[in-house]
Amino acid sequence: MTMNTNQSFFGGMANSNFFSDWASIKNGSYSRLLKAYYGKSETSSSTVAGARRTNNILDQILEERKHPKLSKDTEEANSNLISGVSTLKNTVATLQNEKTYTAEDGKNPSDKAAAALKKYVSDYNDVVNAAKKSTLSSKTNHIASMMKSTLANKDKLAEIGIMVNSNGTLQFNEGQAKNADISKIQNLFSDKNSLSYGSTVASRLQFTGITSNAASSTEKKDTATSVSFAASLKSDSEALASDKLYDKIKDPNGKGDVYNIDKIFSTAKSFVSNYNNMFESAKSNKNSGVATNLSYIKEKTEKNKEALKQFGITLDESNKMKIDEDTFKKSDMSELQKFFKNYGPSINTNVSLVDHYLKSNANNANGYTAAGTYNVQSASNFSDFI
Repeated sequence: MTMNTNQSFFGGMANSNFFSDWASIKNGSYSRLLKAYYGKSETSSSTVAGARRTNNILDQILEERKHPKLSKDTEEANSNLISGVSTLKNTVATLQNEKTYTAEDGKNPSDKAAAALKKYVSDYNDVVNAAKKSTLSSKTNHIASMMKSTLANKDKLAEIGIMVNSNGTLQFNEGQAKNADISKIQNLFSDKNSLSYGSTVASRLQFTGITSNAASSTEKKDTATSVSFAASLKSDSEALASDKLYDKIKDPNGKGDVYNIDKIFSTAKSFVSNYNNMFESAKSNKNSGVATNLSYIKEKTEKNKEALKQFGITLDESNKMKIDEDTFKKSDMSELQKFFKNYGPSINTNVSLVDHYLKSNANNANGYTAAGTYNVQSASNFSDFI
């Protein structure tokens, strides 16, 4: 497969919405849309035969939508993709398990790691091959994203015996894998680093299982809380970048004008609290838009963790923030403002999207409205955030 074909594959999966109209058919809005369209094209003098022909066309379209005709190969690919993703998740988990890299029961760590890599390549290829023939766009979109991440890491993968083929599949060199630096394999698939190749693949596979079904009453309560935290986080971030927060006040000790450290710290403390609460309350939300943008916020924050540390804001392995008051108050407030002028807008885009997707009912974001009009915001739009 040529590179152009690969690009077509990625684009095709992002725009494929073969089953997206099912809910619209079920609630009757698709029927109303077609009736409205054909109604406009018919004049008052339309014959009974013409009306019958229109109804036959409508019935035929609706029947095809309700019972799409899939070839046996496509049905098999859909089934293989679902089972393959589940298998690949477990294989990635093995490569992220520390026991894979330790001697056990007389097994050499290098041999164990090489065996895990060999299985990873095989399971990965099964998923990719199934995705190319599948019509399950909610899953293939994320598989395409996984493949892009693999391509971005092809040099590191080559060092441990995995080559990326032009068609997106992988090729395994067992001898090279056994002789590779085992720490390189472990670091590449590390679950301690949210930006590692293994963590990225694991997150994309996780997204394939997220659906946009109607939320339960418990999820709706969590969503309402999460929206509040997301909105507050954005507000705090903007405040930490604003000029107003850094207006100086008279020093009570008579040393001239100084920053209102207590006020700035209070805002930063609120930012940390809302950041943690947003992730905690929204982490179980099943909307793929929420999950994807939370992932991007996490990645961007991870990249800035050293910069945050100078202000006493640390990030643990579970992405939870903590602020040290003494370190914060001794830091340079002008540098804090400069930092948030860059970091703030970067995450605020995603925070706003989290807020948006939390407020929006994901299963109403596609297809046709109850009034029979088409909603232009389709699932393909989400491909920009995948």
